[in-house]
Amino acid sequence: MANSTGDHPWHRVPIEPQSVDAPLSQAAVFLVVTVADSPDAAATAREVVSGISDLVKTVGFRDLGAHLSCNIGVGAGFWSRLTDAAPPTELHPFREVRGAVHTAVSTPGDLLFHIRAERGDFCFEFERQLLDALGNAVTVVDEVVGFRYFDARDLLGFVDGTANPTGSDMAAAAIVGDEDPAHAGGSYVVVQKYLHDLASWNRLPVSSQEDVIGRTKVENIELADVEHGQKAHKTLNTITDENGVEHDILRDNMPFGRPGHGEFGTYFIGYSRELWVIERMLERMFVGDPPGSHDRILDFSTAVTGTTFFVPTRGFLESLGD
Repeated sequence: MANSTGDHPWHRVPIEPQSVDAPLSQAAVFLVVTVADSPDAAATAREVVSGISDLVKTVGFRDLGAHLSCNIGVGAGFWSRLTDAAPPTELHPFREVRGAVHTAVSTPGDLLFHIRAERGDFCFEFERQLLDALGNAVTVVDEVVGFRYFDARDLLGFVDGTANPTGSDMAAAAIVGDEDPAHAGGSYVVVQKYLHDLASWNRLPVSSQEDVIGRTKVENIELADVEHGQKAHKTLNTITDENGVEHDILRDNMPFGRPGHGEFGTYFIGYSRELWVIERMLERMFVGDPPGSHDRILDFSTAVTGTTFFVPTRGFLESLGD
């Protein structure tokens, strides 16, 4: 299926999403870069981005069972330098969310590369070749190597991503549709790097940890919502609109860490059909619902990055090389 409106190549690209719906992998790299302020740098980035499928094949053919993939997100500030296509309707830079106690910071980023595979060496080799191709056209502003931890748990010890939509619900939650025809098949994505104070967290009794998260730690059973006081993390991340319709997002979070450096964290990455859904989640977490009643997980987990991107279709990326 193709959109044949207009004369530009990007008007005629197939509506095939990138690998947004890929299952949770064993390994991942989250790479955020800025592109140098020159026409040559933008041209280099455009060439590399348009040929990303070939690079996946170049590295991935060694073991097809490794399921190497790479999703590319484009930031609002770089969109007009990458293409003359109108930007997605909701795309804008990450908006800082400042609560009474905690802040969701906004940090730079022109391109996001979400690299996934069942083998860490494939992620490594793909990133190495990718950065070689980009050269001095880009500056790496954040690089996180993630790993799957036991049965998809975070370093706080809880299962992460339980509420992810599946099947047709996944597309409805994460993939843009007819509301923005020029960008149908794409997805908004927000990334944040959280650093955990594990020492303080582990001093909490398990029952108190469960109250913070809203699920049991071992069995992953959802707990009832509290009627008074600070709401649990899972409650604050449940978004219902004015018509009572619940809106989901697709999370592909990964733990990361360097025990020798005392670094322990979770890399949050949320794909959404509608950017406002993630923004409302963050407002409820950092400002609170009601205001002043923030998500208690933030007392142990600090957001040190925050960036928004749009993940266009495969055909859109390929058309950039025309």
